[in-house]
Amino acid sequence: MNQARVHTAFLKQQAARLGFQFCGVSAAEFLEQEAPRLENWLKNGQHGQMGYMENHFDKRLDPRLLVPGARSVVSLLYNYHNPQPQASGAPKISQYAYGEDYHFVVRDKLRELLELLRAEIGEIDGRVFVDSAPVLEKAWAAQSGTGWVGKHTNLINKQQGSYFFLAELITDLELEPDGPIKDYCGTCTRCIDACPTDAITPYQVDGSRCISYFTIELKEAIPTDMRGKFDNWMFGCDICQEVCPWNRFSKPHQEPRFNPHPDLLQLEAGDWHELTQEVFGQLFRKSAVKRTGFKGLQRNIDFLKSRSE
Repeated sequence: MNQARVHTAFLKQQAARLGFQFCGVSAAEFLEQEAPRLENWLKNGQHGQMGYMENHFDKRLDPRLLVPGARSVVSLLYNYHNPQPQASGAPKISQYAYGEDYHFVVRDKLRELLELLRAEIGEIDGRVFVDSAPVLEKAWAAQSGTGWVGKHTNLINKQQGSYFFLAELITDLELEPDGPIKDYCGTCTRCIDACPTDAITPYQVDGSRCISYFTIELKEAIPTDMRGKFDNWMFGCDICQEVCPWNRFSKPHQEPRFNPHPDLLQLEAGDWHELTQEVFGQLFRKSAVKRTGFKGLQRNIDFLKSRSE
């Protein structure tokens, strides 16, 4: 029997057992179509102050520069959807940051997957990636058929929408590639129409205008001309996903480590405005919100408050 097919079947079986909802495979090749898109995006300054996006241009496009001898890129999707709302009127946090930092949760799963492959197949070389290296994860996920890149540039899966963390395993193991699927966005422009900062044009996001950029990546003061345009988001933004028709198929996640601190969803606007360093530490001890820090979150909350002053 074809060994690549056998190994691919084992891989997908184990990925599902570890909790990944979808798993697809691509041949480790140069991403020719992505090169001009990435170059133009950078040239137009749409990465804002995310200077790291300019680094390792070649590695972003060719996985063989990250893992010498790589033959396969495995793309995996891990659900984080939590439909529980925060208290009415409270400054909002993107769902992905409700619980424990996904970098740790998903990386643990990926490392276990790689060890399972080694135990079954023998010594193979590979590296795991969770938003932690120059990997164009959405391009690879689309190439693998786990979804298509929507007009808001998030990966959309036809069965379960877009509330997924994307992860990759790049390996020298030969696997059977899956093909990409078609784009099902059609004529829909809901994500574009709903973006309050006009950051989205079809299949492209101006990162320097995105609410997530302002509330997470930007380290200096938020531009005053953005006042009143954040729709009460203090960390990240889910607007383009909330309005996407495909997310009517989203299912709540089953990962206990993604559950929020018991108090998080109960805090009202006044509680957030009076947030202390101690409470911040309790709420976000292992959370991705620590990326912006206590002072950064305070800045964001104060910026939201200033719109009514």
